[in-house]
Parts: sequence; C-alpha cells; structure tokens
Amino acid sequence: MQALIILATFLVALTSAREWWENGNFYQIYPRSFMDSNGDGIGDLRGITTKLRYLKKIGMDGAWISPIFQSPMEDFGYDCSDYYAIQPEFGTIDDFQALLDKANELGIKIILDFVPNHTSNKHNWFKMSEQRIDPYTDFYIWENGTYDEASGKHLPPNNWICSFRYSAWEWSDKRQQFYLHQFGVFQPDLNYRNPAVHQAMADVVRFWLNKGVGGFRIDAVPFMYEVSRDPTTGKIPDEPVAEGNACPDPDDWCHLKHIHTQDRNETFELVYDWRDIVDKFSKDKGDYQRILMTEAYTSLDNIIRYYGNGVRNGSHVPFNFEMFSNSNNKSTAQDFSNFIDSWLERMPKDVYANWVLGNHDNNRISARYGTAKIDMLNILVQTLPGHAVTYYGDEIGMKNVYVSYEETVDPQGINAGPDRYRQLSRDPERSPMQWDWTHQSGFSTANKTWLPVYENYKNENVFSQLLAKKSHLKVFMTLTEIRKNASFQKGSFEKSVADNVLVYKREQDEAYVVILNFNDEPKTVNIKEIFPAISNQVKVVTSSVQSEQREGNVINSDAVFVEGNVGIVVVGV
Repeated sequence: MQALIILATFLVALTSAREWWENGNFYQIYPRSFMDSNGDGIGDLRGITTKLRYLKKIGMDGAWISPIFQSPMEDFGYDCSDYYAIQPEFGTIDDFQALLDKANELGIKIILDFVPNHTSNKHNWFKMSEQRIDPYTDFYIWENGTYDEASGKHLPPNNWICSFRYSAWEWSDKRQQFYLHQFGVFQPDLNYRNPAVHQAMADVVRFWLNKGVGGFRIDAVPFMYEVSRDPTTGKIPDEPVAEGNACPDPDDWCHLKHIHTQDRNETFELVYDWRDIVDKFSKDKGDYQRILMTEAYTSLDNIIRYYGNGVRNGSHVPFNFEMFSNSNNKSTAQDFSNFIDSWLERMPKDVYANWVLGNHDNNRISARYGTAKIDMLNILVQTLPGHAVTYYGDEIGMKNVYVSYEETVDPQGINAGPDRYRQLSRDPERSPMQWDWTHQSGFSTANKTWLPVYENYKNENVFSQLLAKKSHLKVFMTLTEIRKNASFQKGSFEKSVADNVLVYKREQDEAYVVILNFNDEPKTVNIKEIFPAISNQVKVVTSSVQSEQREGNVINSDAVFVEGNVGIVVVGV
C-alpha cells in the first residue's frame, strides 16, 4: 500500500483535572426497552437500577434516559403532562431517587431527557390555556386562522407542516382558535416569547438539579422558536416549498423548507440561558459540573453554534449528527475522514468533540451500515478525540426488529399508513434489550412485551457475548478500557486516508494506531510508512470479530493485514 498523506493534526483540549464528563463515555437508555422489573412487559426504573453495574462494567461515565416524566404515552414520554412527576409505568419518585443513589455509588451520572419544545395536550398548562385562564392564556401558540363559509370549516393560518405529517395547526373548539404543534396533534408547542414560559421551564431544570441529576439532554432544540407575526400584514408567513422534487407529497414535513419554524436566533440564546443555570448550580454546590446535551438535526454550522457564541457558553455536548445523518453503508473512508475534519475544524477552542452513530429515532448501526461494520464503527466512535455516545444494545450489535403494521405503536409509523410505515416507524430500533437466552431474552417475565424481542435473541445477547472468546461486547469493553489511557484522553490525533482505508494515530505516552478498512476486500497497510516514528513492531489491542488478528499478537508495522469491513487497534511495542 502506498504511503498515505497526513491530512491534519489536532491536539485535544487539556485540563489540569479531568471532570467526569470530559472525554466522557455516554450511554442512551430507552427506558421502556431496557429492563422490566415487574413483569408488565415494559422497562422501568427499578429495572435500570438492577443493570447499573453492567453500565459500569462496560465503561460508561454517564447514562441519559429517554423521557420518564408523567405522560399519556401517545409519543412514549415525548408528550409530557407533568414535568415534576414520574410516569407510573416507570415507577415512583422514590424509585428514581434509588436509581440516582445507586448510580452515584458506582460513579455513573444520570442525565435526564428534557422535552421543552412542547407538552402533552393533557398537561394542566394546556388545559388552562385552552380555557384562557391566566397566567396560562398565552403559554402556547394560538392563531385564529380563517373561516371558509362554503365548506363551513376553519382553515389553518398558514401552510406549516408538522414532523408527523399534515398541518402543524389543530383547531380547538373550546378556545375557538388553532394551536401550533410541530409534532403530533397531542403535542402543542410552548410559546417561548412569553417570559412566564421561560421561568416555568427554568424552574423545572432547577427542580431536577436539586434531585441530583448530572444534567439534561434537551430534545428537539431547533423547534423552540417560530417567526413572529408580520407587523405589516398581521399574518404569520407561509414556508416555501423545498427545492427539487425529493419530497413531492405536500403532507410530508420535508415538502417545505422550514425557514420560519427552525433555527431561530432566539433558540441559541435560550440554550445559553439554560447553561447559565446549570453552571451556577454546579458552582454553588462546589462538587462537579452538571452538563447539557442538545439534540438538533440541523446544519453543521448551527450545531456548532450550540457550543456557545464566544461570549456565552452553551451545550457541553451538541450531538454531532453530521456524520450520523449523512453516512450510510456505501460511505467511504474519505467520507468519514471528511466528517471528522469538518467537525474538528469548526468546533471552538476548549470544548470537546462528540461522536454518535445511533439513537432511538434512527435504524440501528447494524441496519444502516451492515452487520459486518458493527465493530469497525464502534472502534471509530470510541477512539476519536472527545465524547463517545452509544445507543443501548449497539455494544452487542443489536439489530432492528420486525414490527408489523398491526403491532406498530410509534405515531410516526402509524400516521404513515400501512404502505409506508416501515420507512418512518421508529419501533424497529426500540426493541427490548437482549440480556440472555432465557424467556424474552431476560428482559421481562411477561408473555408479551410492548415491542417484540428480536427473534434470534437466544444466540445474540449480553450473556452469550460475555462467555464467548471474542464478541462485539468484548471488543467494545476493550475499547472503553483503552479510552482511559492518556493517549485517548489527551493525546494528539493524526489522520490519513487512502485506498478506502482510514488510519489515525492517538499518542501521548504510547502510540496507538487505528486502521479502518471500508473495502469489502482485505488490505495490507504499512503504518510504518504513514507514521515513521512508530516502532517496527506493534501489538494488536483489539479488532473486529471477523478479523484473524487476535489481542496480544505482535506483528510487523510495515505489513498489517486487515480484512474487509474490519477495524483494528494496535499499539507500538
């Protein structure tokens, strides 16, 4: 293999004493699917508590839990009806406190999913707003729309479309106005132009900080603000049709270009306000830093803005969806190299990059990239500089589960109809965790779980992979262990790419080299030519399960054999 050109060198931000979250390893738990403690087929808080030692064993610093607040569960917690209460199917506030206590004992911080863009229409705030009861009259976004005498119907004020398809406006007979909902009709948007809403949500943040949470993952951030009414016309403008013909159905959210409903400047300031709250709380407590994570499917430049504006700080971890959203099973080594460069070159100084390839809203890694690349991509996420984020089950290579339309519970899939639901349903990536080979994979004693367990769970589960000589889980655990090494915590990062192979070096006291072969066929890589200072021989630290390389093997650095779709980590000897 010809010598590769080193494209870039980056130094990781250094701190005198590492905070718990810096270069952190974070794990997303979808609570309905993680562990069921009472046999009702639904995961719960006590179930999570029983598995905290597992999170410690696999090297996690923090766990963020998808919504557990009280909810009608029409969107499984993303439709909150009380920000101060726990949804009963998950347990009680005492169960949550027990979870926090156990997590703190183990050195794991719990991060709550916070959904501030909208509430459930069952929330008391909305009920009072619908009845025009102050101070809640303007807690939500209400508009008159128009009345069509010919049809006798009230028509929405403009053409805005919600994320779940169809109009983003819903008529309320009780109030005789439309309310805005950028997600389901049961999820009315809060009105952040009302200072009382700001105060109410700040109070929620402080309440859970006082309970002992390590921070918040803030959901659906770009939707927080909408354009103000035009002072000349007195109307809210339509959004333009998206360019091209990629989304011709006028009922689909992607049919419009959302210039009036997303990424408003005020949204960034709101995130900075919440950062002020967690920073002040942490400073007053004097113990450790509470953090913010933000979810924003938007442009890279906008995601980077969530870090801060040079004057005010924002999100500690603005999720890096650039790689996530724009890669697939045909993406090349050069593509991934470009994603890495684009993030590292744009992010501000003294912050940490973050890498994430899976979550509850997207098909699993195994489905999007192919099962052969599972370990290679886990190696990528765990060895790049900055934070690593893992969706539950991706450490064992869990696959999408098949869910028929009759079994579908995700409102996004249901709204799509039986012909299109498989394109839009998020149920397949939310199946129960595969713990062992017993009934329902050890997730539940119930005869029927809320979503079906993956059919081959008896062969693909945590316990089996712990027993195996080599497995996805053992590769993953080796990766999380070596992340503790100074080379990965604060070492330099040098990267090269050629022949569809991505190679990079992390070095502080030791020199580690990561090789990711995106070809289907094997390659022999001369890392001595790429990094001349590397020793003549290197030791295999870990490699993909299908690789012939084994941990501890010592090989020549000028001829490292790497099979197709395989990742390998070596260290100089």
